[in-house]
Amino acid sequence: MRDIGSLRHRVRRLREDENGRVTAFVVITVAAALLFAGLVLDGGLALAAKVRAAGEAQEAARSGAQEIDLAAYRATGTLRLLPQQAGAAARSHLAAAGHIGTVSVAGNTVNVTVTVSQPTQLLGLVGIGSITVTGTGQAQPQRGIFGPEP
Repeated sequence: MRDIGSLRHRVRRLREDENGRVTAFVVITVAAALLFAGLVLDGGLALAAKVRAAGEAQEAARSGAQEIDLAAYRATGTLRLLPQQAGAAARSHLAAAGHIGTVSVAGNTVNVTVTVSQPTQLLGLVGIGSITVTGTGQAQPQRGIFGPEP
């Protein structure tokens, strides 16, 4: 009988003893909050980097689209790109801006893709040191002014 009373007493003590349970809950909650904050903060930084990459690609493409064959334009009014010069101008723009990207010229279109690696702020705590994003841009030579003059 004494053993049963002693066993009940031990079981009651274990039920009432909460040492360590709150600590585990707090650790899990804080870890989840940090992970969520990392997704929000670093996701926003990655989105901003993607917008910057797309803008830089578009600028480089426009830079390349300015390299037209002036002799053909003056003779016949035909807008035609000089592919070598257009590609070189777009690559030069990327190099001046300090970005890495690819440039291709197909017909009268300059295509540029820029790749940017955005370092993370909080996701580095879980082993994600950077997020790589790409932006693309495309441009063609245009004639004249589109829209009303001021």
